[in-house]
Amino acid sequence: MRELKALVSVALICSASLVAAEGKSIIVLDGSGSMWGQIEGRAKLEIAREALANVLSGLAPETELGLMAYGHREKGNCGDIELMVAPAAGSGPAIAAAANAMQFLGKTPLTEAVRRAAAELRSTEEKATVILITDGIETCEADPCALGAELEASGIDFTAHVVGFGLSAEDGQKVACLAQNTGGQYIEAKDAGSLTSALQATVAAAPEVAPAPVAEPEPEPAPEPEKPVALTENFRPILRLAPNGPELGDDISPSVEIFALTGSGSMGERVHHSYGAEAIMLPAGRYSVSVQKDQAAITQEVEVAADTLNTPEIILDAGFLTIRPLITQNGEPQANSAVSLRGAGGVEAHHYGEQKVLLPSGEYEAEVTIGKAAAKAVAVVEAGQSTTVDVIVATGLAVIDTYYTADMIMEDLGQSIAIYEAKAALDGSRKSVAGGYGAAQEYLLPPGDYIAVGDKEEAEAEVAFTVKANERIAVPIVLNAGVLAVSAPGARGIQIFHAKKSIQGDRKSVRYDYGETTQATILAGDYIIEAEVDGAMKEASATVIAGERAEVTLP
Repeated sequence: MRELKALVSVALICSASLVAAEGKSIIVLDGSGSMWGQIEGRAKLEIAREALANVLSGLAPETELGLMAYGHREKGNCGDIELMVAPAAGSGPAIAAAANAMQFLGKTPLTEAVRRAAAELRSTEEKATVILITDGIETCEADPCALGAELEASGIDFTAHVVGFGLSAEDGQKVACLAQNTGGQYIEAKDAGSLTSALQATVAAAPEVAPAPVAEPEPEPAPEPEKPVALTENFRPILRLAPNGPELGDDISPSVEIFALTGSGSMGERVHHSYGAEAIMLPAGRYSVSVQKDQAAITQEVEVAADTLNTPEIILDAGFLTIRPLITQNGEPQANSAVSLRGAGGVEAHHYGEQKVLLPSGEYEAEVTIGKAAAKAVAVVEAGQSTTVDVIVATGLAVIDTYYTADMIMEDLGQSIAIYEAKAALDGSRKSVAGGYGAAQEYLLPPGDYIAVGDKEEAEAEVAFTVKANERIAVPIVLNAGVLAVSAPGARGIQIFHAKKSIQGDRKSVRYDYGETTQATILAGDYIIEAEVDGAMKEASATVIAGERAEVTLP
């Protein structure tokens, strides 16, 4: 019985007569994002809407027809399936209006959509037909061939026709089995004319055939074509990183700004801003479209016509670059690293840690700084490609503390540490590398030889040390100092001298403080203290022992 029905259907299609749509029928219309693709300069969704409107205008009033759509409300959702118009007589205008309102956004769950249409039609014992119009194959991990066999085995008088709109021969075979397994037809449609013919062959109801052979009735005049449906969107830019590359998806979503151009070609007001390519309606005219993501940017002039969908291609000529800042070959990227990228044309990018950055194609110098160590590398960015470059910065960790004595750490505040390169210049000076204040200071340094200078008030000492890659070194700076506290009641000021005189008989001043008291960290040794009290000079001697406190009171 199915084979006989298929032969009859083929005969009717080949002789340009119409397949009778008996019982109730549902059109399943592809609303996926691929319907924005073009045939002969027109978007497939435009052609589908126009062809469907033309066929529905000639639909017999008693034909019970409905519309189910998929992929028309959300991107990436395989459950985006909706019965937009329930099967009913006289539903042609409602179906045309629903098709015109579809957004064409998502995936292609055609198998589940046909299953739901069949379930909707199975509520009666009448004959039922599903007409699937698709420009793509199943993308939601389902098997349309298996569904056809399942529906055929159910015993319900059900037929599925499939119209492959713009499908290749190979892709057509992947959905043709859905029709063949239910006794229906797979019809290829390559353009507006063949799509209209396919819809007339599967959707429009033909006059019933009399039991006995009779003269073929005069063909009815073709319906007047409807006026084109007014567009709700006439501009949608196609954004790519490279020519012939894929369109940019929601994971990239560059900034898109559209400015009207004046008659002289200068920039006018901004008329639209979005992230990613949106389909919008613009008045006819000339516009400037600016697209930017990270450091990649382009501005392009476009001409927009009011009565057609304008889809200009905008090529960013850019690719992705990821710099991985490492301190060892197989180590983890360092989040505390600073990354600077510089390329031709003054392009610069700066960030911290590992980041994926979109850059104009070309060559870049990458400099990575970790602590006080730095390394450079050259990276080449190709349009449409992603490149990853490891930059290894050799570092060692120096932990520096100051001590009063070898056994007595200086835990209080106020000490300073300065680090210099060990190698001195011709004039004896050394290049400063780093410095800071407080206890237990840590420095990431490139491998090499250094001098650390510790200072606390009147005490100072230095120590040489060597940093090795991937090693930690503890650097103690022993000041060999104690604390000297002086009290001189009524004094205007207190001055401390080294006790030992120079060859000229002078003593070197160590410290002077105004007031009656002073206290200082000072190198171990002997000192003379002077204070002026009531116009008379008072003097005392003091000995400072490393790691101890000395207190002196002047009479």
